Amino acid sequence: MLTKRIIPCLDVTEGRVVKGINFVNLKDIGDPVVLARAYSNQGADELVFLDITASSTGRDIMKDLVGKIAKKVFIPFTIGGGLRSVEDIREILRLGADKVSLNSAAVLNPNLIEEAREKFGSQCITVAVDVKKSRKNWDVYIYGGRKKTDWNVLDWITEVQELGAGEILLTSMDQDGTRTGFDIALYQTVEKELGIPVVASGGGGTIQAFKDLFEQTEVDAALAASIFHYDLISLQELKEALIDAGIPVRPLEEGCA
Repeated sequence: MLTKRIIPCLDVTEGRVVKGINFVNLKDIGDPVVLARAYSNQGADELVFLDITASSTGRDIMKDLVGKIAKKVFIPFTIGGGLRSVEDIREILRLGADKVSLNSAAVLNPNLIEEAREKFGSQCITVAVDVKKSRKNWDVYIYGGRKKTDWNVLDWITEVQELGAGEILLTSMDQDGTRTGFDIALYQTVEKELGIPVVASGGGGTIQAFKDLFEQTEVDAALAASIFHYDLISLQELKEALIDAGIPVRPLEEGCA
């Protein structure tokens, strides 16, 4: 049985890690390299860094930061935000990232997913999908949740999979930062349409939330920010609780640097 991954997420803007609720009211959390090293030491399975204002402001991805992270972190990490071309992706992977995350650029130019898959392999390409519940479905948003698109989640993830993405990072904007639990219905709905890994994001504020997610859905990983940034739950505490509940996760001693 494949182990479930626990992934701290570091939202970055202007070189600092920030966190908000429902994608707004951002608060400064700290230095991304310092936090990344700490989470690596504590047993994180992977890390995700998202430059949350690069796309909306037209700014380039944080290339200087990627090199610093690669020198300090020895677990897989993903970089997203502001990637607009195959050349951008090549540069980020060259600097040491294991995967890239495409969001706004993928919606605006879906062919970028296929082009990136052909150049670098699907294992390097994550597509991040930010959604908000509507009356009948979940609507897809871009530019850090600032702009609603014409896509609904099921149509878009189907398109993404066909174009060659290796993984989907699916965030419930309604649950983001609330610590009230993952949107179980969302993940139960999309897993029926997907044959690639899904990383769940948004609402993971308690150990029970992670248990419910892994026991009630088939997602491959859970991503969270607030609970780790504010020391509400340690990675050790979470992993031990999941193991006790019979949920397969990588033992802590294997993840620590």
